[in-house]
Amino acid sequence: MWGDMAATLSLVIVSLAGLALVVFDAFNNRHVATPWIAGLALLAGFIFEIVGLGGPEGTAYSDMLRTGGSAAFVNALVLGSGVLTVILSVPYLKKIGHNIGEVYALILFATVGMLVLGAANNLIAVFVGLETMSICLYILTGFVRSESGSAESALKYFLLGAFSTGFFLYGIALLYGATGTMDFSAMKAGVEGGGGVMFWGGVSLLLVGFLFKVSAAPFHMWTPDAYQGAPTPIAGFMATASKTAAFGALIIILYKALPTERWTDVLAVFAVITMVVGNIIALSQQNVKRMLAYSSIAHAGYVLVGLSSGLVEGYSGALFYLMVYVIMNIGAFGVVALLEWDGKEGSEQTLDSLAGVGFRKPLLGWAMVVFMFSLSGFPPLAGFLGKWAVFAPAVDAGLVWLAIIGVLASAVSAYYYLRVLVVMFMKTETEASSKLADSFTIPRSSAAVIVLCVILLFVFGLTTSVIELTDGFFQSGSVATVLGP
Repeated sequence: MWGDMAATLSLVIVSLAGLALVVFDAFNNRHVATPWIAGLALLAGFIFEIVGLGGPEGTAYSDMLRTGGSAAFVNALVLGSGVLTVILSVPYLKKIGHNIGEVYALILFATVGMLVLGAANNLIAVFVGLETMSICLYILTGFVRSESGSAESALKYFLLGAFSTGFFLYGIALLYGATGTMDFSAMKAGVEGGGGVMFWGGVSLLLVGFLFKVSAAPFHMWTPDAYQGAPTPIAGFMATASKTAAFGALIIILYKALPTERWTDVLAVFAVITMVVGNIIALSQQNVKRMLAYSSIAHAGYVLVGLSSGLVEGYSGALFYLMVYVIMNIGAFGVVALLEWDGKEGSEQTLDSLAGVGFRKPLLGWAMVVFMFSLSGFPPLAGFLGKWAVFAPAVDAGLVWLAIIGVLASAVSAYYYLRVLVVMFMKTETEASSKLADSFTIPRSSAAVIVLCVILLFVFGLTTSVIELTDGFFQSGSVATVLGP
């Protein structure tokens, strides 16, 4: 047990910190140390996982969780997203008058679920991680109880999430009935003959659960409402960390448990639907957070393009894209959080309200330029390299038509991303109803997060070293202890 705990030290640290925060906040409500405890715990876990990237890969807790390799990479992204979210949340929650300690404890417990989900090596571990994460996110979405929009968003998220959980559980039951195991590697060995109706029925229901969690169409209906009603830094956390953990688990299941030739075309269809729906509906959005929500749906489609290839390069490209996606969206949601004025977590704030911000607040304006261009996929930013990393494997796998649709969808997305910049730099206050006060100051902590995201997008846009690193996670022989032969 001690060896397993040492191998999953990040999980242990974050879990203990979450429990400690609950007790600490009970006796020291809204204490200034609360976010520090949460942030330092997440940072310690992040450092541990970064070190684990270069270490040996293995399993823990009777092969229930994976350690090192791709699990460490996904966990590092989740923990890094958590650290940045805590930093952005402190001034934001003070501004809206809800700087309560339970928020940081819930962020930690949600992160625990994501760590279990991203490192799962067994369907039971997937379910435990998924539900731990989801329950915390339901509460975080609606914790501003005085706002009806926040409560409505949380209720919709909860009801649809519970519905998808039913599909997920029934899928697990069918897979267990068909294979007699819940271990990923053993499951694939059990269906080498092609599987039967029970097996593929279980796979179908399992995919429904995963597609809901990653906001893929047509299971995306909860996403815009949840993001719009949630506090903006929390919406950024939901859009990045939860999606990264869910995709991390899905990648390993596809690689280890399912015969490749049977599911690639299905994922390709969902990739097309998701890219088209996300980008087309985003074109008509006037609320910035809803636009970013539909944008996140489209980006789930881009990741599915890489997974549809069924190639090692597609899996590694998906992991790289998730890293870039985390950086872009944490930065974009961070800027939007600072530009809110409606007193309702930005749920009623329109795009036109940002008129002239590019010149009035140049740091936020030019940072948004970088984030929007990167989300559009312009070089030399990391967004371009990320899309190349998922589209190129699709071409190599013969899915040229899918890559073309992805490129066209990206071209469509440029319209609504660049529209944000047009409003910020080319519209004046007299041309739009802007109520944003010029007098507000940008917190140094938030500015540091935004600047860090900008720098990382340039750094990762000019190097392929991370893609080469993720390729190693799936190469035969290098990860035999985790992914099997």
